Amino acid sequence: MNLPSSFKTATVPAVLLGLFLTACQDARPPAAPAAAARPSPSSALGEVPGSDTDAPPADPLVVAVPPRFGVALQVLPVASAALSDTLRVAGKVDFDERRVSRIGATVTGRVVEIQAHLGQTVHAGDTLAIINSTELGQAQIVYLKARAQADLQSRSVERARQLFAADVIGRAELQRRESELAIATAEQRGAEDQLQVLGMSAGAIRRLGAHGAINSVTPVVSATAGTVVERKVTQGQVVQPSDSLFMVADLSQVWVTAEVPEQQAAQVKSGQSVEIEVPALGARLTGKLIYVADTVNPDTRTVTVRSAVDNRARQLKPAMLATMLIQAAPAERLVVPAQAVVRDANTDNVFVEIAPQRFRLTPVRLGPEADGRRAVLEGLKAEQRILVAGAFHLNNERKRKELE
Repeated sequence: MNLPSSFKTATVPAVLLGLFLTACQDARPPAAPAAAARPSPSSALGEVPGSDTDAPPADPLVVAVPPRFGVALQVLPVASAALSDTLRVAGKVDFDERRVSRIGATVTGRVVEIQAHLGQTVHAGDTLAIINSTELGQAQIVYLKARAQADLQSRSVERARQLFAADVIGRAELQRRESELAIATAEQRGAEDQLQVLGMSAGAIRRLGAHGAINSVTPVVSATAGTVVERKVTQGQVVQPSDSLFMVADLSQVWVTAEVPEQQAAQVKSGQSVEIEVPALGARLTGKLIYVADTVNPDTRTVTVRSAVDNRARQLKPAMLATMLIQAAPAERLVVPAQAVVRDANTDNVFVEIAPQRFRLTPVRLGPEADGRRAVLEGLKAEQRILVAGAFHLNNERKRKELE
């Protein structure tokens, strides 16, 4: 095709310019990928993208021992030992009932004199009070009559034997009189026994028979030696044999009684050693159980136990409050040293080894300390290894790491 010359001159430079621009575009390197494909700084360090949100948080109870910790650590398996639980039960000081006498009147009568008072020390046979009794006077009269009748029948039998020997009376008459003597003698013995029941001694009865003097006054005497701890009588009071007038107790030995819950009664046996705390004295005493009840109190669901305690110093007073500590029978238990226990958040804890130089603070439930050891009630197994030395310092290191 034939083009005008003016068109050729104007078009050639423009064509050449277009070819040059196309060549430059073909030679340009391809555009960079999207920003999402650009490696992040964490990818450059070899971490998996998105690991900051997917990885679980570090366990705050796990701590690793620093390279230069500066504290000597000791790790040992959980040990076992024969331990006995200590039962703490409430109790009180009481009288030793084997050393207590409740003393009353032997006859019905009126109290005319009181000779013993509270707190007074008395001996066996000492007079505590004096009673005037018409009942005693009547019993003495009955005795004197029975005695006189027995004497009369004795002389009658003696005469009958003489007459029978002289063949004046027959055997039947002699036997009748001997029978009457036996009856009179029995009545005399009965009257004498009645006087003894009413409190008259054998010597007083002999004097009554010899002199015949009626004495209606009788003493109330102490049956044992001890201290008058109770008096329930006043002068002029009319008393009966059923009334308890005085209580005399030997306080050189007392009882401490306690109530053990029925769930723990199987751990208590007679003869076990016990310790007794008396808050009023601020002292701890030692004794042994002398009695364990065979029945359960249905109201309190407890079993009564008793210990005898020496009280020659008279420090223990009946009705004082006390706490009895009873050592139960030994049993094999897991134990940890007391120095291995860390008190944190109001809970007992120990450091359990989970790897070399790595430990985890583990909550445990422990018994009371005894001889530097504590029984494991819950939280540990026999095959586990725990930190027994340096636990306090390692726990401080764990807390420091938490604050970083």
